[in-house]
Amino acid sequence: MEEIVFPNQIRMHRRLRGIPMQQLADYLGVSLSAVSKIEKGYRRLNQEQLIQVAELLDCSLQDLYVNEQNSQEEVVVAWKREQERRSKINQSAGLKTMGAGLRHIRNERGLTLIEVSEHADMTLSVYHRIEMGQREVSDKEFKNIAHAMQMTIDGLKNRIKELDDAGALDEIIEHNDNRYKVLNNTRYANLGALMLGEHEAVMVPVYGSSTADGNILIDRSGSIKEVICPLHLQHKNDIYAVNLCTRRLGSLISSRAILFADPTEVISAGDIALFYINETEAELLSIREDENGQLYGLRWNPDERINLNNGDLTSLHKIVVINL
Repeated sequence: MEEIVFPNQIRMHRRLRGIPMQQLADYLGVSLSAVSKIEKGYRRLNQEQLIQVAELLDCSLQDLYVNEQNSQEEVVVAWKREQERRSKINQSAGLKTMGAGLRHIRNERGLTLIEVSEHADMTLSVYHRIEMGQREVSDKEFKNIAHAMQMTIDGLKNRIKELDDAGALDEIIEHNDNRYKVLNNTRYANLGALMLGEHEAVMVPVYGSSTADGNILIDRSGSIKEVICPLHLQHKNDIYAVNLCTRRLGSLISSRAILFADPTEVISAGDIALFYINETEAELLSIREDENGQLYGLRWNPDERINLNNGDLTSLHKIVVINL
């Protein structure tokens, strides 16, 4: 399942409703330490957990994001200061030089972000932050990156130093700095996954109109519009997007949300998926697992259990990104 990390207002909404941190931890099935990191924007949430948080706090997903339109001024100011502090730390630690060097070498070797991240046993977003100079790297991670680049650790370090001494990284660092300013603009914080690319934007079609009972009609003969495909999905040919027109989610997700679906992804418990009841009509489900290890679907507002055709998952298209 796609995971996200973002500056958020979870703590503010939790306190406003008088919900203890332990209650949120129990609800998500994580530790108190994990909740603290989530609320500070340091730990990742998956889509199912994000919806669970919104359900418990009785707010929309949009309310959980920090932005200049609906956040308290002191929250926005504190968030901006934190981004500036991290940027200065990164610069003094030489992370920008290392990140630029890794990107230069990756391009030299004709490797993609996806190839390096997969072979280095990292998520795409984590490795991208490393190349952007916005994340520290442990010795083990650097070793994995060197292996992914088909280089030794010393060889990779020496090559980065050579490039830096020759001034070959200055342009990449400047490019990363400019892109970082855009990515960390609070107005666009929740769209970061769509803006990470270093290539031309790939557009995907958006479908969807609502039925009387809250299902989604998907007419492949004509799309409503097109939107930018997230970077890490651009190598997939079957990606499409759905306009969240159904009210079965109540106020959990904005009606303007766009859901990216991938019919080729394997479905597992905790995922959100479109369940096709016929060729053009689908239900939006949360995938759960019963005591016998069998998957079933759960519709919201009101809750309704949906059997998945005796375990046949071919009618399920996994939701891999939600753009609010």
